[in-house]
Amino acid sequence: MSYEPPTPPAELPTGIVNTLNGYSQDQLQHVARYAEELAEHKARESLLEEESDDAGIDERPDDLPDDVPSKATITIKEINNNRYYYYWQWRDGDQVKSKYKSPVNPDE
Repeated sequence: MSYEPPTPPAELPTGIVNTLNGYSQDQLQHVARYAEELAEHKARESLLEEESDDAGIDERPDDLPDDVPSKATITIKEINNNRYYYYWQWRDGDQVKSKYKSPVNPDE
């Protein structure tokens, strides 16, 4: 263990270094715990913001009805073994919900 005081990081402003140098050992330990917890909190917030930004990238389709959430996807369902229809489908809690969109055009 060195008897020399540690060298502060260059990124740390001089005012903060001077303030910390005036603190007692107990105060510095409290500051260290708080700083670690604050850094973790800010990292979580940043991650949540990135996730919400990513979720907002997709624009709401023009033909999406007002009562269908933007997270819905289009699925094709077969009815009576020969007719195909498009449905909006999304998860609502434990349920999967669907709403009719249109018949599938066989020329597509």
